[in-house]
Amino acid sequence: MLLRHARSLLFLPASNQRAIAKARTLPCDMVILDLEDAVPDDRKDEARASAAAAADEGFGGRLCALRINVAGTPWHGLDMVAAKGSRADYVVLPKVENAKQVKDVFSVCQRPVIAMIESAAGVLAATSIAAEEGTAGLFMGNNDLRQDLAIPPSAGREGLSFAMQSVILSARAARVAVFDGVFNRLDDEAGFEAECAAGHAIGFDGKTLIHPSQVTVANQVFGPDAQAVADARRLIEAATGGAERFEGRMIESMHVEEAKALVARAGAAGQ
Repeated sequence: MLLRHARSLLFLPASNQRAIAKARTLPCDMVILDLEDAVPDDRKDEARASAAAAADEGFGGRLCALRINVAGTPWHGLDMVAAKGSRADYVVLPKVENAKQVKDVFSVCQRPVIAMIESAAGVLAATSIAAEEGTAGLFMGNNDLRQDLAIPPSAGREGLSFAMQSVILSARAARVAVFDGVFNRLDDEAGFEAECAAGHAIGFDGKTLIHPSQVTVANQVFGPDAQAVADARRLIEAATGGAERFEGRMIESMHVEEAKALVARAGAAGQ
């Protein structure tokens, strides 16, 4: 699966063997083995070894990424060595605020990097980060970003809207994937679905997740609508080139390309 086709990207602690085993049974598109925030300091070495072994075993066709610890921590170098020697598809780098951070990790790990934008500085540098050679995609890190922007925890996402749209614009300009941040309220399914829908509406490719219960909704919201896919297939078949009429509306080559992209995304989702 191409990264830009991923709908559901599940974080799990790399030290949790039960979570790793369960992930192999879930319909998520990517498993992110976390070596950073989800792992206590005294279990970092254990988690690193576990993550490398899990990535080597694979996840049954699902994409696999390792989220490493940032530069300046005691674990950063060892995490990069483990990532380079593993079969992980991607490295997730937290707290990115400049393109050099991506360049340094990519040069060592020899894996495409997904950069987490978690601060005001990261948002302002998102254009250069997205354009860096080793960057495969961007993640919103909305929890840390809220704190950096002094947005109250009880507030909605209105205060994040400019930052999110800026990151999406940076990703689109660089032709890399971009994903919405996590939703923390595990018992609020309606709120989670609404946030997925809002993220999809402004251009995110999919959503990062923190619990298996969120996978199905994310796949439904970010996956292609069956009727839209059927319409796209008819449009592709009917198009003959140039501007023309199709089922009561005018289409041109741009619409054909959009339809082909939608059909490709549906194929990646097994539709």
